[in-house]
Amino acid sequence: MPLVILPRDGLRGTGSIDLSGITPDRLAGLGIAAIERMPVEIDGRRQPLASAFVVSGDLDDDSGIECRGDFSRVHGIGAGMRAGRIEVTGAVGHRAGARMAGGELVIAGNAGNWLAAAMSGGVVRIAGDAGDDAAAAFPGEANGVTGGLIVITGSAGRLAAARMRRGIVAIGGDCGRGAGFELRAGTVVVAGMLGRHAGLGMRRGSIIAAGPSTAPGPTFQAGATWSPPFLTLLERRLLAAGFSPAAHRPASPPAPLNWSRVAWTQWHGETVSGGRGEFWVRGG
Repeated sequence: MPLVILPRDGLRGTGSIDLSGITPDRLAGLGIAAIERMPVEIDGRRQPLASAFVVSGDLDDDSGIECRGDFSRVHGIGAGMRAGRIEVTGAVGHRAGARMAGGELVIAGNAGNWLAAAMSGGVVRIAGDAGDDAAAAFPGEANGVTGGLIVITGSAGRLAAARMRRGIVAIGGDCGRGAGFELRAGTVVVAGMLGRHAGLGMRRGSIIAAGPSTAPGPTFQAGATWSPPFLTLLERRLLAAGFSPAAHRPASPPAPLNWSRVAWTQWHGETVSGGRGEFWVRGG
């Protein structure tokens, strides 16, 4: 059975809680009493986990951690995880999955800012929307995501996948300004509308504008219109991970995933940064 973490009733007046480090790989082999003594940060003060949460169940090789209840003000869920699985039944706060190196984080609701920031491995799947800086670099750091798969069923805010170096970020809904800012490598998929300045300063990598997006900015150069084989392989991987375009924009319904059946225009850029990136626009 899984290890279940429930917020205590008295948390309604609490400002924020940081659960960084409460991960299956770190708790493996510990009994309930030892897990309850694990330190967490509550409103800036280190306190035992049991002071804020009710812990039950067991953590074995075939199970993981289930976070049940309101975790919208709980930050750092899954941060630093190297193995195992964490499942959250609702929304989470900031930095969920940040610096993950392995394992799987599944979120049934929305997530705050810095989702999967600086992640190096593993899988993050979120059924709702993500805030700003999803899969991005933390301030002052050269690289954002360096590996892994991030699937956001809903929309994402500004600067998604900024300074990403490796991995895949797939966004089923719309995306705010600056997606793929200074992209080093990796793949960014947006099935909805892309905000302005997508790919600004990108050096390598691919941005897949799979929705009703327009051509990139003037620092990109139009290339051929064709159906690249790698998009078929990418489509299969994303479908296997449960990715699908969001369906909450009646005025602009998302396009289905049949990427191999349509033509794409390949734009090269961003020329100011060397022009080695690829910006693919569906339908040209």
